[in-house]
Amino acid sequence: QLQASGGGLVQAGGSLRLSCATSGRTFNNYALGWFRQAPGKERDFVAAITWSGDSTYYADSVKGRFTISRDNAKNTVYLQMNSLKPEDSAVYYCAAVPWGTGDSLRSDKGYAYWGQGTLVTVSS
Repeated sequence: QLQASGGGLVQAGGSLRLSCATSGRTFNNYALGWFRQAPGKERDFVAAITWSGDSTYYADSVKGRFTISRDNAKNTVYLQMNSLKPEDSAVYYCAAVPWGTGDSLRSDKGYAYWGQGTLVTVSS
């Protein structure tokens, strides 16, 4: 199971840190990703990190502002979001795929497990 948290209301330019706690199985061998979906839009890739944490991937729209990291000892993946913009407003989902790596992590098709989502609202 994946449990996302940390969403909320923040002003443009502010920061939030999302967390995704895993439980029920060992996700240390899983790549973890963040996706987001705004109302009326498709779910988009945001960021991903390999099981070892040695590779990360970002959507162009968040590169330089968001940072994904993981703490396998705590079974948690984080998404630090800085310099938030109104267009970052969405429900953010975390997802896991075993041994995932490379650009395939940018697609939601291969992810096996999904969290319930946490709402991020950025006001202008």
